[in-house]
Amino acid sequence: MIGAMRHHFLLSVVCVWALIVLLFVGKLITFRAADEYGDRGVQNWRVPRPKTVTASTVASPESQHSKSTDQTSATSPLTSLPPPDPEWLSISEKRLELLSSVCKNSLSNLTHVPISKFVLDRIFVCDKHKILFCQTPKVGNTQWKKVLIVLNGRFPTVEEVPEKVVHVRGRKGLKRLSSLTPQEISLRLNTYFKFLIVRDPFERLISAYKDKFVKNPRYEPWYNSKIAPVIIQKYRKSHPDNELTPSKLQFEDFVRYLGDTVDRKQVDQQFGNYIIHWVTYTELCAPCNIQYSVVAHHETLEQDAPYILRAAGVEGLVSYPNIPPGITRYNRTKVEQYFSDISKRDIRRLFARYQGDFQLFGYPSPDFLLDREDEH
Repeated sequence: MIGAMRHHFLLSVVCVWALIVLLFVGKLITFRAADEYGDRGVQNWRVPRPKTVTASTVASPESQHSKSTDQTSATSPLTSLPPPDPEWLSISEKRLELLSSVCKNSLSNLTHVPISKFVLDRIFVCDKHKILFCQTPKVGNTQWKKVLIVLNGRFPTVEEVPEKVVHVRGRKGLKRLSSLTPQEISLRLNTYFKFLIVRDPFERLISAYKDKFVKNPRYEPWYNSKIAPVIIQKYRKSHPDNELTPSKLQFEDFVRYLGDTVDRKQVDQQFGNYIIHWVTYTELCAPCNIQYSVVAHHETLEQDAPYILRAAGVEGLVSYPNIPPGITRYNRTKVEQYFSDISKRDIRRLFARYQGDFQLFGYPSPDFLLDREDEH
């Protein structure tokens, strides 16, 4: 009996030792597993940080339901950039202040026009970076349209954008604000960065005349074949049949047509949108009814172009083409030469039409033309 008890005792001891060994091996396996895989099996749950909302990350404005989202973003595309030139920032602010002041103190149709389809058709859209650009022909708009095409991602650089792409309409060209629904239009006008370029109004008219009726560099024969004869027929003081040839439109004829306050609109209806090259800035962009972010001047484009890119949050994404020295400088001598054969009465009528453009954008009245002795 004693032998049987000893046998059971030894068996119990063996079982206890076996259990201890098994526990030790299990711990060893667990420690080795932890050592080999580290934290790979551990899931760390973290609250995701809110995605920074910037102009460059927004694909479409419909995803933005609140202005505060942009204003409270953790970072912005300008965070790493140096502060803007204080002098140019002050100039830009003064331009906007002048625009606002003239709009408030004037009820004239020279400064106030409704936001019509004609206006909306002049405004190009870059949804990718939330930018609107109002086209004002004869102030370097072709290059700015190329900038928007690059920002839309169609071409890598401005230099690679073909000329034909810049001027094409429809789906292959830049989207216009007029192609959107009223709700989409309102959203963009209220939230997007908006800019336009202006130029001395009389110098712009000279550029339009030279481009469309003298040089005609973009092979647009209808200006000389269709528009010029109509202007000559109606506004030249004497127009015998042999003077109705397309190449005979004179600057005097052009000025007399532009200054006509009675019948010009009826004449313009025959020309359609071709008249945008000499329509006033007010009629093109409704600056008293659309709150623009920047108003740039052609005469200071060297400073304005980089300022616009920075203010729009796209500096570093695209470059404005190099500007040849002196090409944007106001040329009073040229203006005097072109108007030398124009009567004071016709100059005054022309100024009366474009006076709003002079006042809204701070261009001085051309008194050297208005106050001269008239020899006509």
